Amino acid sequence: MAWPPSSSDDAAASSSFFLLHEKVQRWIWRHEWRELRDVQERAIPPILEGRSDIILAAATAGGKTEAAFLPIVSRLIAGSGPGISCLYVSPLKALINDQFGRMEALCADLDIAVHRWHGDVSADRKRKVLRDPTGVLLITPESIEALMVLHGTAIPALFAGLRYVVVDELHSFIGSERGRQLQSLLHRIEVCVRRRMPRVGLSATLGCG
Repeated sequence: MAWPPSSSDDAAASSSFFLLHEKVQRWIWRHEWRELRDVQERAIPPILEGRSDIILAAATAGGKTEAAFLPIVSRLIAGSGPGISCLYVSPLKALINDQFGRMEALCADLDIAVHRWHGDVSADRKRKVLRDPTGVLLITPESIEALMVLHGTAIPALFAGLRYVVVDELHSFIGSERGRQLQSLLHRIEVCVRRRMPRVGLSATLGCG
């Protein structure tokens, strides 16, 4: 496969593909994707615009994570201030561990740091995030709560550069006490940084079936 893509290439036929940062286009090309999936095509423009909340609903392994993060990291490459730039919230530590590997693979050549924060992550790694907050942070709602309790004064600096919030398994939070907790936590973060960030919800259940 040649780079840059010609107009006859399948990936090049995608209008959303060319909205992505060139480094992200190269990542797609190296992984030999012949085309973007429908959810990715449709998600890239509004997420890049960053003005509204979005729910991405597709079957398991349907490309939702990339639909959210290909445009997000494109924006982060283009420039972000100090602090965590993207907050990824998951209900499960196991899902965070799985997504951490995928995020590291995507961000390895993009100069975007990826961190995870939950009960099994070492104190040294957490201190590193507090000392030099940058990039993408993968975390559970309970760990956000603990972070606020133990390091409340650090929250404004930690999230000063926050540009996106991604909530995975969104359906698991809807109508539950845990969902209300998460809603409160995100509101508290926005109060601390004095602005609202676009939220991207991922679900294999909502709108499917």
